[in-house]
Amino acid sequence: MEEKRYRQVQNFLKLQIQKGYYVVGDYLPSENELCSSFSITRTTARKALDELTKEGFIERQHGKGSIVRERRQSLGLLNVKGFSEAVGGDVKTIFLQKPQMNFWNPEIHFTVSESEIKEACIHFSRLRCVGEIPAMIEYNWLSGKILEGLIDLEFIDGSFFKTLSQHYRIEITGSEQELRAENANKNIAVLLKIPLGSPILHISLKFHTSKNNFYIYSELYCNTENYPIGNSYHI
Repeated sequence: MEEKRYRQVQNFLKLQIQKGYYVVGDYLPSENELCSSFSITRTTARKALDELTKEGFIERQHGKGSIVRERRQSLGLLNVKGFSEAVGGDVKTIFLQKPQMNFWNPEIHFTVSESEIKEACIHFSRLRCVGEIPAMIEYNWLSGKILEGLIDLEFIDGSFFKTLSQHYRIEITGSEQELRAENANKNIAVLLKIPLGSPILHISLKFHTSKNNFYIYSELYCNTENYPIGNSYHI
């Protein structure tokens, strides 16, 4: 019974975070407040918060409490550094193709499973700019069976990952990734506004999620001349 109670509290708080009632930087109720609100013991409250910490939703700060953290910081993914920390509000995202039903692209680097191939996929692509300067092109594919209604949905704060979390209750849990140095073809050169054949970084990603057997495949093409690679990418 006690274990069931801590799971209930854990799941309740997780849902509050996913819905945006608690955002990054907010403090959750204290252990004493949770004990009072849920009629639970301090041990149960602490266990619920410990589990949220393990999942990466919060960080326990001694003497202060439990603060909601940016979960993507711990995923070990790759990005064009400058989008989150250096340029802040100057980031501009342009849809090259809004989400639509499509076919799985043979250019996806990671192997798409037979069960996924049997289902139609959703594809969308975007151009990421710093001010007016294009810095990265992203192409994304995912199973169309899982995210019902995505085609007609506006991304929450322009973030696909935030939409996954708050609207579908699906979290990104990790990734497989491969990097390759390439020369820009005509299409990439035009979009990134660089000379044909310029060196670019091609990043292939297979995102793992909290939904069983649901993956997101991404191909990124980055102009790293002004924006070197950092350690946290998010769509």
